[in-house]
Amino acid sequence: MSDQSNAKQLAQLKDWQLTAFSAALSERMFPNFALFSRLVEFGNAQQLRQILNGIWDRLANTGAKMNFEVQLEKAEANLPDLNEFTMYGALPANDAVVALCSTINVVLEADASEVANVANLSRECVATFIEVSEADDQISDEELVRMINTHEMMEQEDDFQETVLELITSAAKPNKALIGQLRELAHNEGVSNIGISDDR
Repeated sequence: MSDQSNAKQLAQLKDWQLTAFSAALSERMFPNFALFSRLVEFGNAQQLRQILNGIWDRLANTGAKMNFEVQLEKAEANLPDLNEFTMYGALPANDAVVALCSTINVVLEADASEVANVANLSRECVATFIEVSEADDQISDEELVRMINTHEMMEQEDDFQETVLELITSAAKPNKALIGQLRELAHNEGVSNIGISDDR
């Protein structure tokens, strides 16, 4: 899905659908932070997990209450300093926290452009992974763009975003079954958008 068609579709969504779309992408990126956090002993993945759970609970209307202004501060405290952590793994970990912070912002005030940023962030995360893991110095910029856009992992990312959109636009309002289905799809058996899992 192109960025423009994506932004157009997102602009037509209701507040809960914007939150659900953003939450699904954050959920799928979460293992990128969880693994990094454990390996370098940085941040609090359990805390971020609880915040994400709180967003899902809110969508499913379980009655659980969470102060999302406070949660935003907690989430931001988990952003890795990319000047301090120079290894590649810090980048997708950072992306995962940025996505979660954006999702909390959407909970606080629904904004389609913020959600479009999360969608682009998730695609960029995949693009960077493909470039880091498969590109070499000899490849031209055009070849690199083609390689990224036709890569199986990018196709999976685009399919995932389309499926999420289809799911949330199939319902007039959220219900527990739909949110549960979306959450399971996004959890993807614990495998992230770049194929990372923190299952030990």
